[in-house]
Amino acid sequence: MSYETAVSRIYELGHELAHAPSKKFDLAHMRVLLAALDHPERRSPGVLIAGTNGKGSTAATLAAILQASGLRAGLYTSPHLVRINERIRINGEAISDADFALVHDLVERTAARLMSERELPWHPSFFEMLTAMAFEFFAWRQVEIAVLEVGMGGRLDATNVIEPRLSIIADISLDHQKFLGDTITEIAHEKAGIIHAGGVVVTLPQQPEANDVIGNTILERNARAVNAVPFVPPVSPASAPYLVRGAETGAMRHPVSRYPLQVLGEQIMVETPLIGRHQLRNVALAVAAAEELSRQGLPITAHSIEGGIRETHWPGRFQVVPATGRDPEIVFDVAHNPAGAWALRSTLSSMYEGRPLIFVFGMMRDKAIGEVAEILFPLAERVIATHAENPRSAAPEEIANAAHRVSVEIEAAAEVSAALAAARAYAGSGGVVVVTGSIYVVGEAMRALNIQI
Repeated sequence: MSYETAVSRIYELGHELAHAPSKKFDLAHMRVLLAALDHPERRSPGVLIAGTNGKGSTAATLAAILQASGLRAGLYTSPHLVRINERIRINGEAISDADFALVHDLVERTAARLMSERELPWHPSFFEMLTAMAFEFFAWRQVEIAVLEVGMGGRLDATNVIEPRLSIIADISLDHQKFLGDTITEIAHEKAGIIHAGGVVVTLPQQPEANDVIGNTILERNARAVNAVPFVPPVSPASAPYLVRGAETGAMRHPVSRYPLQVLGEQIMVETPLIGRHQLRNVALAVAAAEELSRQGLPITAHSIEGGIRETHWPGRFQVVPATGRDPEIVFDVAHNPAGAWALRSTLSSMYEGRPLIFVFGMMRDKAIGEVAEILFPLAERVIATHAENPRSAAPEEIANAAHRVSVEIEAAAEVSAALAAARAYAGSGGVVVVTGSIYVVGEAMRALNIQI
């Protein structure tokens, strides 16, 4: 089977949310598929990461730390920015097209046999297929530990078939209410499903409703909690100089967060390329998890934690492309829900006060478009609403209607590339283009600019 055929067949299964009837959320079927593959999920230890915002940043940071520690580290994340291969990585390198085709062929033939023998009642979903492929590929390459980002929720997510070495719960907020529930309490119950009996969970204090659910689940399952609070630097006037520094790399200036931290009995200097104060919590979760894994016997040191954080690569999350010539500075950020929008607003306000901001904005129609618009659009001099190549994408007119209470000029562009070209022209050399909303919009804009992921 060719790579193009494999990708086409994966997409024929439909998007994991748009085509996710309740019957698909059944771990029993995932376990049948993995058993037929000789349980690849059991061949290396794993870490599960759930949450509404920040789980991808936490996963990328932890995987970089593990790699810096000399381990062969797998990383499974979703969704992808540009290419589906991005979801499955080993030591930062995405699965090759040839390996993607091979592993898809194996999982597809296994699923077809199980359906013909009536051991599976229907074909595995888009996300179940990719998750099984990740497990199989990691087993093929003999990864020493796998970091797995939960796709949605946690309790019934396809990744939750493993017995994790530890679980991490990042910040929880409202999102995917159609599938997870309408309240923080209901959503937290789904996220807390990755806490296993007798297991270890790393987390931080957050909204009271989420804290209650997580705490009660830890008690009910006799799990052990690891608090990441000691690894969050204080945000105060005294510490503020550490939090936005510039690192010179050739002619490019990259903002970073830089601060001292005590880890494994040693003081290190954290220097993370992940921009924004909200990222300090995600880094703290990764550091707490790394310290716990070190205590469990993995060869992680204070030095490798420091190096891994510094080398973390997580594109599309307040990623800054500096201005060149007459082209403006461009910021890419996936702010697809209100919590993400507040984080983006805070970072933009602290970094670009007084500079004109031109937004390229698009979201999925099942998201809180109006609320996100009311958070972000007041910062903008102009908003160009656009539409990603995804059937769930809201039309520019839908975005404008949802944002009717915000007094900012909104114009429409049918394609992301056209929206980006218009925004760059409006911004000129002194302005800043902010591409945000859906990850699909961010990915298409990066592809239009030939930015390597």
